Amino acid sequence: MKTLTRLLFLAVSLSLVACGFHMRGHNNMQVKLAFQSVFLRSASESPFITDLRKALVLNKVALADSAEEATITLDIISETTDRQILSLSAAGKVTEYDLRYRITMSAYDSQLVYWLPTADVSLNRTMPYDDSQVLAKEQEQAVLYKDMRTDAVAQVLRRLSRAKPPKDMSE
Repeated sequence: MKTLTRLLFLAVSLSLVACGFHMRGHNNMQVKLAFQSVFLRSASESPFITDLRKALVLNKVALADSAEEATITLDIISETTDRQILSLSAAGKVTEYDLRYRITMSAYDSQLVYWLPTADVSLNRTMPYDDSQVLAKEQEQAVLYKDMRTDAVAQVLRRLSRAKPPKDMSE
């Protein structure tokens, strides 16, 4: 019986791995990048910037101390979070919020030639709300923002994987 259970577990595990399944939060965000070093410019050291630094190091990109030492400069122009009321009950109480997370970024080399023009990474999540569960909803909101931050890092990496050096003008 134990052998049958083990074989069944092995078969299920292999089929999940074969189809590309990854547990949430366990994707390694490995991408192929056209540069070896980056200078990360941002107004502040937020959790997003910390996560982005880790992801760049994971992808074997050297983090330069200045723009002159780097192949490109990744400029995180802004990072904003916002919460808008999505719906109200008949009594006028909030029943849903729309949570928004936005990153504005660009990437350019030392000659200020853009590898990636200024663009936004925007994410939204809908959060049901109940006044009787204020503490739980605050924690849920924090988890949703953390999830959006992780998604934003992955999207920035995907965009960087498409960043190419400009074509040589002398040709």
